Amino acid sequence: MIRCFRPAPEGGLQASDGLPDQLDDAVIWVDMASPGAAEKEALEALLGFTIPSLEDMREIEISSRLFTASGATFMTASVPADRGDGHVVAGPVTFILSGDLLVTLRYHEPRAFATIGRRIRKLGLDCSSGTAVMVALIEAIVDNMADMLEDTGRAIEALTRSVFEDAPPGDTHGGLQAVLRGIGAVDDTLTKAVDSLTTQTRMVDFLNQNLAETQRKNPFSRRLRIVGRDLHSLVEHAGFLSGKVAFQLDATLGMINIEQNNIMKIFTVVSVVLLPPTLIGSIYGMNFRFMPELGWPWGYPAALGAMVASALVPYLWFRFRGWL
Repeated sequence: MIRCFRPAPEGGLQASDGLPDQLDDAVIWVDMASPGAAEKEALEALLGFTIPSLEDMREIEISSRLFTASGATFMTASVPADRGDGHVVAGPVTFILSGDLLVTLRYHEPRAFATIGRRIRKLGLDCSSGTAVMVALIEAIVDNMADMLEDTGRAIEALTRSVFEDAPPGDTHGGLQAVLRGIGAVDDTLTKAVDSLTTQTRMVDFLNQNLAETQRKNPFSRRLRIVGRDLHSLVEHAGFLSGKVAFQLDATLGMINIEQNNIMKIFTVVSVVLLPPTLIGSIYGMNFRFMPELGWPWGYPAALGAMVASALVPYLWFRFRGWL
């Protein structure tokens, strides 16, 4: 799908679906969301340069993500999005600046693209050029990244309570398995967040440097510097959260090991308690002809008493030592 955006008379952006036969000067932003081959070819014919494919967007080397060609500046960064089921999906988003026109290419739905119009109107942001819209989009993406890390931090706190506070006696093992699954989901989110923040930091630095080289006075320099500082602080915070996740993983595995040790201790105690009675029963179960105790009238109750006593002695000893 392709949408074209123009500055609205009352402020903000005015959207129109589809690609016109000609891009007039009023169009400042063309957003392509999962475009088809025919849509890409039509836009390439209007722009005069080739739009990267999804395979090109997934390239990880910087030279394939940040470069200038055919008079346009190409910038690709990883941007996360909520999949709708509580999981986060991250995908590449390409920003192309050609003069005052911004072209964005994406194959998923980051929240910033759905809310950018309201954000521009609410904050009264400049949207007179494609560069202005791109800076506003980057700011919205960074704000959403901060919100995502805040939600992740709250999820980590909930997992911590599950490990150290909320685990009910007798149900620890099953509860900790759920905690392990939660830790895996949080770690996946943080991994995608760190990757996204790293690519966004490089893109912001590249954009700021490019604007400084191509424009006598860069009107977005201050805003981009602020965004850069925010990105660096978010990277540090994501690292802090990753450390907490690693601690939680070690603590959870330790709790599972303790639970398993408790189970093995029970089996060991039962084995030790039952060993002497088993020995006595085995002795008197032998089929020898001459066994004096077999002729005793009280031999059977004496054997049972000896078995009970031999089981009670180690049991009471374990209780005395505090092992039970």
